Parts: sequence; C-alpha cells; structure tokens
Amino acid sequence: DDLWPAEYQDSLFVGDVMGHDAQIASARTADGSHDYRHNYLYIKPILDHADLAVANLEVTLAGEPYKGYPRFSSPDALADALEEAGFDLLLTANNHACDRNEEGLLRTLRTLDERNIPHTGTFASPEERELTYPRIVDVKGVRLAFLNATYGTNMLKVSTPTSVNYLDEKQLEADVAKARAAKADFILAALHWGVEYERGAHPSQKQLARRLIRLGVDAVIGSHPHVLQEIVSLKHKKRLRVVFYSHGNFISNQRDRFRDGGMIGHLELVKDDKGTRPVDWGYTPTHVWRRQTDDIARFYVLPVSFFEEEPDLFA
Repeated sequence: DDLWPAEYQDSLFVGDVMGHDAQIASARTADGSHDYRHNYLYIKPILDHADLAVANLEVTLAGEPYKGYPRFSSPDALADALEEAGFDLLLTANNHACDRNEEGLLRTLRTLDERNIPHTGTFASPEERELTYPRIVDVKGVRLAFLNATYGTNMLKVSTPTSVNYLDEKQLEADVAKARAAKADFILAALHWGVEYERGAHPSQKQLARRLIRLGVDAVIGSHPHVLQEIVSLKHKKRLRVVFYSHGNFISNQRDRFRDGGMIGHLELVKDDKGTRPVDWGYTPTHVWRRQTDDIARFYVLPVSFFEEEPDLFA
C-alpha cells in the first residue's frame, strides 16, 4: 500500500475492457471454468483507494459460445473479476453492445444485476430507462449523474423494447435537463466516440464536447479510439470543465504500439457553498503485460510505475 499515495482517493475512470479470444483462453482454468482475477492483481490497490471506479464494458456477457472479435461474448467470470477488483459502475453503451443481438444485451444486464453491479447505457425496456437514467450515484454526499452513449453498434440493432443510448444531441440535451431536475451536483457524459487508433481527438469530438459543456455537462469521459487522446480543461461560465477524449485500452489483446495500454483518469471533486467542482485531475498510465508461459499467456494490467518500482517483476 505504500506505493499508492493519498491523492488516488478520488473518482477513477478507465477505458475499454475488451475480451479477445486470447484473453478468454488465458482465463480458462483446469476444470473448464474461467477466472480473470489475475488481470487486475497489480491495479487493484489503486481501485481500492478510489471513492468511485468506472469502466467501459466493451463485451457482452451473452453466454456460450464465448468469442472475441468481431462479436464478443465473455464468460460471466469477467464480471466477477471486475466486481472483485473494485469497479463500482460499468458503462455498456458502445459499438459492441449488440454483438449477440437482443438476448445477448438482456443477458449482459441480467448478469450484472445478479451481481449487484450498477450499470448504464443499455436497457431492457423504456420503463427501465425512465426509472434508472441518468444513473445517479451518491458518493460521500455528492450526487454524480452519468450519461452514457455510443456513436453506433456496428450496424447491428436490437429490437424493441430493448435499447442502446446513441449519440443524439437532442436526446443528450433532454438527459442533461433530467439530471439537473434530479438535483445532480455534477454531470458526467461517458461517450463512445471518435476514430479508432487516432491519437488526437477528431474535430467532431471537440465540437460535441463543447456543445455538452454549454448544456451543463461538467466532465466528458471518452472511449473507443483504443489509444490515448488528450485531456483538456475548458472554462464555461467561470467554471472549469474537464474532457478526457480517450482513455485507450484498459485491457485487451491488442499488442500494437499505443494500443497495448491506456490510462486511469483521476478526477477529484469538492462540494462546498460554491457548488461542486473539480479541484484536481490527472492520470495513471497503464500497460497490458502479456506474460507468456510455456502453455498459455496471462494478461495483467500494470501501472507503468511498476516498471520503475518493481523491476524484478520483469527480469
């Protein structure tokens, strides 16, 4: 614990939690079940220090057959490992939300509900969306409202009544208004957007971020490019707003340069008689260590500081 300073006690956001074929194989145990807990062994101390830890779940939990790209379905053990690692909220609106059609979307939601893991972005019915969205999370008396939407779902659609939040500016405006009506202290928009593998934010991302901030969003949290993009602070009506354009890959089997890691975004808030506002933000760089043994590869999310603090791990 002495490796993790007190400033990590804040809200944390990570990028894409993927489930490629090699990851599924890596998690398979001798008895035929799956166990992903080792993935988060070295990152768990940071998550434990957070008041709230949030991830983009970019797979379905649709049951067998388990498969990676292009239409993902990971074992339920992935949800168990994310819960044990310390994640408090999973975002499900992304381009792989419909990979296994309506039943896959519904089973994903059921699997998370059975484990009491809060989630938002996809819904079993309009009634569920109306009752639970925007997702309000109370953290030490601060009411955080989460919006979550995606640019698309790889041209796959689910039939009604199930639904996925898409990037629609009129709908986002209505959702911001609903969050305000729910007396949210701080509104975060978690968006699946941008261009894959582009290391700078696309003009469309910048335009939408500015639009949302004018509407009253306090922070924008981005995913989908699978590489890191810039973090910026913007001032609107004398208040600072923060945009993390892309967190990169939290865990995946993408091994190309810039795709084999990402960052944990840190956002520290304060609530006082002046309102709720960010007082500090930053990031912890992360790397996906694929440790190859004779028979299998194992995946670990590492804070990059481990390369400096624990060099013997990599000897």
